Amino acid sequence: MRCWLPTAVDKDRSTRDGRAREHRFPGGITGLGAVAAALLGTCQPTLAHSGLEHTAAFASGSFATGFVHPWTGLDHLLALLTVGLWAGLNGGRALWAWPAAFVGAMLTGGALGLAGIVVPLAEPGILASVVLLGLLVLTAARLPLGLGAALIVLFALLHGHAHGAELPDGAAAGAYMAGLAFATALLHAIGIAIASVRRDGIGTPLVRGVGAAVAAAGVALAVI
Repeated sequence: MRCWLPTAVDKDRSTRDGRAREHRFPGGITGLGAVAAALLGTCQPTLAHSGLEHTAAFASGSFATGFVHPWTGLDHLLALLTVGLWAGLNGGRALWAWPAAFVGAMLTGGALGLAGIVVPLAEPGILASVVLLGLLVLTAARLPLGLGAALIVLFALLHGHAHGAELPDGAAAGAYMAGLAFATALLHAIGIAIASVRRDGIGTPLVRGVGAAVAAAGVALAVI
C-alpha cells in the first residue's frame, strides 16, 4: 500500500511529460496551441448559426421552434429580410415571385439537409449571400425576373440546407419546416414593406442604407 501512491504519482507525471513531448512542435508551439488554432479556424461557420441549435426545445423540431429560428440567427435574418427589400425595389411580379422562389427552394434545401446530402461550401455561401443581397439593395439593382429568381433559389438552397442539416434525428421535421417557411415569408413581407417607403423623399436613400448595413454585417460575420 505504501508503494502505490508514489508509483501512481510517478506514472501520472511520466504520462504528462510524455504527452507534453508528443504535442510540442518546433518554435515552442504546443499541441494545445495547435488545437486552439484549429478550433479558431472552425469558428466562422459556427458563429453564423447562433440560433436554437443548443437548446432542448430545438430538438423537438416543433412549429414554434421553426418559426423562431430565423429570428435568432443573424445571417438568416438579414438574408430573408433583404430578399424582401430587393423584391420591393424591383416591384412588379418580383414582389411575389422572388419570395415564393426563396421559400420553395429553402424547403428543397432543407430536405437535402435532412437526407444527409452534403452541399460543398454551404456556410461560406450563406455568408456570401448576405453580402451580395445587401449590395443588390444598396445599388437598387434591377434584374430580369428569371435571373433574379435563379440567384435567389441558389441562396435559398444553401440556407435551407443549413436548417435541415441542423435538425436532430427524430425531430418533427415537417412541423419545424412549416414554422420556418412561415417565418421566412413574414420576413420577406417586412422587407417589402420597408422598401415601399422609397416613394417618399428620403425613402430610397434609407432603403439603400439598410442594404449597405446588411452587406457590412455579412462581411463582419465572415471575418469574426
